[in-house]
Amino acid sequence: MFRKSIVAPLVLIVLGVVFLLSNLGLLPHLGPLFARWWPLILVAVGVSLLLRRL
Repeated sequence: MFRKSIVAPLVLIVLGVVFLLSNLGLLPHLGPLFARWWPLILVAVGVSLLLRRL
């Protein structure tokens, strides 16, 4: 049986809240930061998924 992880949904929820707060003006604008670092974020997610399978 596959074990369900709670980490991935929590990460998505936290990211959604952070971007929502940024859009509401409660946090600094994250667009330039995300635009610059999105490839590294994809690599980190991929490595994390790969390491979880080992």
